[in-house]
Amino acid sequence: MWPGRWSDSRQGETMEDPTTAPIGRSGATPACVADGVTLASEAAAPDATGTGYPVTLKVNGTTHRVTVPANAILLDTLRDQLHLTGTKKGCDHGQCGACTLIVNGVTVNACLSVTVMHDGDDITTVEGLARDGTLHPVQQAFWDHDAYQCGYCTAGQMMSAVGILQDTRVPSDEAAVREAMSGNICRCGAYKNIVAAIQDARSKIGRP
Repeated sequence: MWPGRWSDSRQGETMEDPTTAPIGRSGATPACVADGVTLASEAAAPDATGTGYPVTLKVNGTTHRVTVPANAILLDTLRDQLHLTGTKKGCDHGQCGACTLIVNGVTVNACLSVTVMHDGDDITTVEGLARDGTLHPVQQAFWDHDAYQCGYCTAGQMMSAVGILQDTRVPSDEAAVREAMSGNICRCGAYKNIVAAIQDARSKIGRP
């Protein structure tokens, strides 16, 4: 199985390479096109000093108030200012899925998201999946099925998995899961185990 390809070895089916797919075809949605995202013209006004924009972010249930440049990227704000480094920077072009997180219930690529556009938004990162020391069913399933190797893409893979399990529009068959996950690339090629983990998590949370 070639890295970057979601294929079914049993049926010989190969999914479209996400690096050449049109934006929005599958995987996380760029923040600029996701439903409910604030338009740039509606974003926060600069602070009194003119050096940055005050933004309020609700991340993993905690409210954070930060001041950022107009061009600050959400991925960098999370990692550098809030020190939430679980979300990874990979391609920095919205093509690999390593930076996937959930904003207002929708998966987005944090590397394509301008921070000021998310003022007041509810954001979930991989650090917010576990509750009271108990792994989220998706996290537990990834562990149980060895659905990772080097681990660099794992946070993004898990966030996309959580997103598709929350989206009742995504069919439950494996081919549909591969298509829904095609915006996430695993350089190590652990796709078969990732699909198995997602389907196991589906059964654990009672998702049909």
